[in-house]
Amino acid sequence: MAQNLIWGIDLGGTKVEGVVLRSPDANDVAARLRIDTEADKGYEHVLGQISRLCSELAAIVGTQPHQIGIGTPGSISPTTGLMRNSNTLCLNGKPLHKDLENLLQIPVHIANDANCFALAEATLGIVPEKLSRFESVFGVIMGTGVGGGVVFGTPSGEALLINGKQGIGGEWGHNFLDESGGACYCGKTGCVETILSGTGLQKYYAQISGRKDSLKAIYQRYKEGTDPHATATIDRLIYFFGKAIANIVNILDPDAIILGGGVGNIAELYTLGALEAKKYIFNNNPEILLLRPKLGDSAGVFGAAMLSFGNKG
Repeated sequence: MAQNLIWGIDLGGTKVEGVVLRSPDANDVAARLRIDTEADKGYEHVLGQISRLCSELAAIVGTQPHQIGIGTPGSISPTTGLMRNSNTLCLNGKPLHKDLENLLQIPVHIANDANCFALAEATLGIVPEKLSRFESVFGVIMGTGVGGGVVFGTPSGEALLINGKQGIGGEWGHNFLDESGGACYCGKTGCVETILSGTGLQKYYAQISGRKDSLKAIYQRYKEGTDPHATATIDRLIYFFGKAIANIVNILDPDAIILGGGVGNIAELYTLGALEAKKYIFNNNPEILLLRPKLGDSAGVFGAAMLSFGNKG
């Protein structure tokens, strides 16, 4: 039984969450815990929090992990082995993967949060409910930033996460979309993230209205039809979402696309956004299956667990 347990940890900026599954089923949880990340105390302390969480989970299930999957903000560079692009700044430039394997003394499988989201929804979430099998699915997180992940389905029914040669597989948020998005933190201009993220939408609304507001409030006024600036903001989102997601369809042609994050809650993306995308898809009768995620904020930790499922370590 101990050999069959599936262990995962979701390392976030404010919390570290761990889960132990008895089987690859989101309802078959043997243990689940959250503790604070306490990133302000530094890198070594974060490592200690991960180790502590593993110990507390092991005490509940009565056995130590033989391997573990860990989802992280940012990603490990295949070239240097160092963490990069993490909003938990103390992780950047650190050999997180190597240090965790040394600390825990077990194989560790790491992927970024968007990849974990895609893997979780493809294996334990909404995709199995909608599709009996798939060749590929694309998972999108549109929140403060924009990320993405690609999962391939193998002939044997396994799910294979695509990291890519440079570790940037699925990084849809940093494709060029339009100059009007302005400068992106990555150093480029007009990235998908600058236009389709919640941050980008709020920035655009402030530019045209002269006042700041939350995306939730902007979207509510859009639905009420009481604010032309809110209407312009959401209309622009739908227009550029169509263009951006059509690029994914034209390149990958996935069986399904799952829209996560706060922006993914905007209902019009699944209707008007899909119609907009079809204008740019290379097919006379284009099809696009946009799905709402099932696992919510649990996707990260379940996806982390699935990183190690079926992996021999």
